[in-house]
Amino acid sequence: MMAVGLATSPSAIDEEARAEVDVLTSRLDKTTQLTKKIQACLGRLESTGQSVKDVVGPLNGETKRLQVLGGNVDSVLSAIDRLRQPADNQQDEEHVIRSGPDKAGLSAYLASLKRLNRSHADMQASNLRANQQHQADMMRLIKMGNAQLEGYFDNLLRGETPRSVEPLHYITKNQPFPTIPQESITKLGLLYSYFSGQKQSTGYESPAKKIYTEVRGPYISLSLANLAAASVNTAKKKVPGAMYRAGTNGIGTYAKAMEGIFVAEYDNICSIFSREEWGIVFQSACQGALTELARTLRELNAHIKGHLSTDCCLAYEVMDILGTLSTSLESRTGELKSSLTATLKPVKETAKLSLSDMLDEIRRRAAGLQSLPADGAPVSLVPETMQRMQTMLEFLRPISSVMISIGDGGWKNGAANGRSTDMVPSLASFDVGADGHDIFANYCMDTIDTLLTSLEAKAKMMMRAKSVQGVFLANILVLIERAIRTSELNGLLEKRLDALDPWRKKATVAYTDVVKDLAVHLFDTVTTSRGQRHQSGPPDSATVVKGLSSKEKDKIKEKFSSFNSAFDDMVAKHKSYNMEREVRGMFGEDIRQKLQPLYDRFWDKYHEIDKGKGKYVKYDKVSMAGVFTTMSS
Repeated sequence: MMAVGLATSPSAIDEEARAEVDVLTSRLDKTTQLTKKIQACLGRLESTGQSVKDVVGPLNGETKRLQVLGGNVDSVLSAIDRLRQPADNQQDEEHVIRSGPDKAGLSAYLASLKRLNRSHADMQASNLRANQQHQADMMRLIKMGNAQLEGYFDNLLRGETPRSVEPLHYITKNQPFPTIPQESITKLGLLYSYFSGQKQSTGYESPAKKIYTEVRGPYISLSLANLAAASVNTAKKKVPGAMYRAGTNGIGTYAKAMEGIFVAEYDNICSIFSREEWGIVFQSACQGALTELARTLRELNAHIKGHLSTDCCLAYEVMDILGTLSTSLESRTGELKSSLTATLKPVKETAKLSLSDMLDEIRRRAAGLQSLPADGAPVSLVPETMQRMQTMLEFLRPISSVMISIGDGGWKNGAANGRSTDMVPSLASFDVGADGHDIFANYCMDTIDTLLTSLEAKAKMMMRAKSVQGVFLANILVLIERAIRTSELNGLLEKRLDALDPWRKKATVAYTDVVKDLAVHLFDTVTTSRGQRHQSGPPDSATVVKGLSSKEKDKIKEKFSSFNSAFDDMVAKHKSYNMEREVRGMFGEDIRQKLQPLYDRFWDKYHEIDKGKGKYVKYDKVSMAGVFTTMSS
């Protein structure tokens, strides 16, 4: 078999190759035919595709639009489902709302209301007619919830607010006034935060601020009521005509209580309300107490004006205390300064009026004196006036502010001249560098001058003897200077006391006027010889008398007798006058300086006129000096 195969001839091989070529050629013919058929089909397909494209193109665009529309419809249906869901859940929220914040719990209640508000807002935005009834129902539910929260706010606040507290308990123990407990503060703050959110989103105006004012305002007013009444009652004097003394009126305690309870209330308000509401709510809550304060100050002011000469210092104290209160509250709360300033205005006007009234009162009282002491003793008007100035010095701070406001000398052209002290000062009268202490010192010296002038005029009318006038005026000066030097007025007026020197000189001149009448008896016109005139040292009395004629001797005797009589009368009157120790010494020394040299000269010259018998020459120089010593002590 292998042999046969190997022996195959070449012709057989060629025959086989030709057979394969024929097969391939046959297949190529078929492929060519198939290709032609395919090309014919492709031609027909391309023609058909173009026709399909022309037909399907518009249908494709419409299909896309239908797809978008379908998507929108699906979205609307989904939104409707969402919008219908709150309406479907309204029954659950209604159950929470109707149960109230106490049963439901404040947090759950607020959350439910917030969900209702959001659902209502979504419904309003959709504007679907199908939900209009649900919107109305939901709105009624929201209103019910808001009303219940308002009631809850009110009840919670009232539950933590006593009718009143006793301020003295906290003042005497130096304890802060009570505030609302923190747990309740937190709840009230949550409520007000919800109300504020409602106002921003829906315009709903909560009555929370009004409720707070209606609850806390009466509490503040009632707590302060007794102290307000005490401030008026303590103004009434147990001793008529007594000068007001610092701290004897209840206004100081009243102010401390106001500050304490106001500051505590401000802390409450800051913990509950938003910052922009603090001032408004605080002013509103304190308004009742401020109204009561204004009424109290009007009553005090009426009392002060009715007793201005003794109670003017109460006006200064009220100014000082409430001015301090105003400053303190301004620094701690930033509020109430303008309210307190307006409330204090009538008292300030009375304080200004008191300055000119004091001068008028001095003039009126001096002019109204029906008699003056015959012995030259001072009248009570003097120590009373000085006491009043000493008392005024205790209120130097408020008085200084008044002095600056009216200007130096303003007490001369204010109410005393019938002009209102409520006038707006001109720029010319406003001194930005004014020192209230200096102006008050000027006022004190004006008061002293008014006192001296008025009493001097009265003394000239009612006292005939100049010596008595001099004693009266000098006594007044001593009392004035003593009152200054023994009090704190000394620091204020010490450098101004030189202003009293002219008055002191006037008093001395009036009292020692009698010296002129006595000196007349010690002057002589006896002619002496030339040799006698040129003697040095004291004249020899025996020689001088020996050289006198009998007529001249009689004149000398008469002069001694007249002098003795007038001098004894002067000494007796001097001892009878009611003089202050300083006055007696001043007048006695002044008379000695003026009279003793004259008498000594006259005695040296003529004492031998009665040859030492003492019939005419009653006093020698030693005894005369002794009399002058007794006059000065």
